[in-house]
Amino acid sequence: MDGKRSFSRRGFVGGVATALGYLTLDPASRAWAQSATARAPRPKLSTDEYDTLAKLANNENPYGPSEAVMKAMTQSFKYANRYGYPDGGITKAIAEHHGVKEENVLIGSGSGEILDVACNTYLRNGRKILSSEPSYDVIFEHVTAYKAGTIRVPSLPDFRQDIPGLVAAARAYSRDIGFIYLCSPNNPTGRIVTKQEIAQLLDGIPRDMPVLIDEAYFHFVEDPDYETSIPHVFEGRPVMVTRTFSKIAALAGMRLGYAIAPKEMISDMRPYATGTINAIVKWGGVAALTDTETQAKVKRLTVDLRKRTTAELQSLGYAVIPSEANFFMVNLRRPVPPVIEEFKKKGVLVGRPFPPLMEHLRVSVGTADEMSRFLTAFKEIVPGARTAKAG
Repeated sequence: MDGKRSFSRRGFVGGVATALGYLTLDPASRAWAQSATARAPRPKLSTDEYDTLAKLANNENPYGPSEAVMKAMTQSFKYANRYGYPDGGITKAIAEHHGVKEENVLIGSGSGEILDVACNTYLRNGRKILSSEPSYDVIFEHVTAYKAGTIRVPSLPDFRQDIPGLVAAARAYSRDIGFIYLCSPNNPTGRIVTKQEIAQLLDGIPRDMPVLIDEAYFHFVEDPDYETSIPHVFEGRPVMVTRTFSKIAALAGMRLGYAIAPKEMISDMRPYATGTINAIVKWGGVAALTDTETQAKVKRLTVDLRKRTTAELQSLGYAVIPSEANFFMVNLRRPVPPVIEEFKKKGVLVGRPFPPLMEHLRVSVGTADEMSRFLTAFKEIVPGARTAKAG
C-alpha cells in the first residue's frame, strides 16, 4: 500500500470482505491531487502592500498580541544576545496550565514542528498516517517529505469526520498505521469531533495505536459536546494533543506550539525536535497562558463576526458549513482557484483550495472592517450574489 489511499464508503455494501476496500489513486489522479493541494509560496510583498490587504487566508488572530504579552516580550529582548537565557519557565507554565508534569510537554516552533516531529517519530519502516479527508493539508506535506503514505477516510455528507470509518480503517490496516491524525475543530471545515466520538474512536482502535489530536482551534469552540482530549493522556493512552499560540494568542509570526502526551511518547519524539524557539516568544507564551480576559474578548469578537458574516452569505443563497473555529467554508458552486485570484485583485486574501472541496472557499474571520471588505468583494465577484437576496 503505497502513496495516498481513499477509504471507499461503497465498500461497506456487501459484507466485511468489501467493507474495507481502499482505492489507490492512479497516476493521473495522483498528479491532480498533488497539484491541487500544493501550496504556492506566499507572495513577496512590500510592507505597504501587505498592510493594505484584508488578510483572511491563514486563520490568524487579526488583533495582535495582548498588551500583557507585548510587555513580556519587550522585556525579554535583553536576552536576545544570549544562549543560556532564562525562558520564563515556558514548559513549566504549560504543564501547570494543563495539570500535567513537565515530562508530558514538548514545545516546538509552532505546532507545525510538532506535526513534523510526530511524522519523523512514528512514520518509520513504511508506516502510514490515517486521517480524514479533507483535513489540515500540511500534515500530508510532512508525510510526503518522509516518503510515507496516507490512508484517508472521506468526510460524511454533513462534513463531519467519519469516526466509524476511521475505526474500521484502523482495525483493517493496524500493521501499516504509524498514527491517526485527527484535527478538531477540523481545518478546513471547522466541524468538531465531539467528546463522545473521541471516546468512540479510542475505544474502537487497537489500544497501542498512537493518535495525534490537533486542537489548534480549541479556544473558539462553543459546542458543549466538545472538550479537550488531554484527559485521555492521563489514562495512559498513546494520545498526543497539540496546541498552538498562533491563533487565540496572536503569535503566528513568532512560532510557538506544544504537545501534551505520555512521558514515553515525549521521550520518543524529543530527539527530533529542533529546539529552535526564540527567547522572545517563550516569554510571550507564558504571559498568554494567563491572559484569559483577552482570549475571551477575541473569542467573543471572532464568533460574533463569523456568525454575522455567514448569515449574510446564507441570505445571499450560498451554503456555509457550520463552523466552530475562527474560519468558515462557503460553497461557491464554482471552482475556487479563479475566485481566490479575483479576491486578491480586490485586496482581499482568502484561503487556498482544499481538495476534494474544490467549490468551497475557506475564509478566515478578520476584523469587522476586513469582513465588510470581504462581503463587498464577494457580491462583486460571485455570480448572482448581489441579487440573490432580493430574489
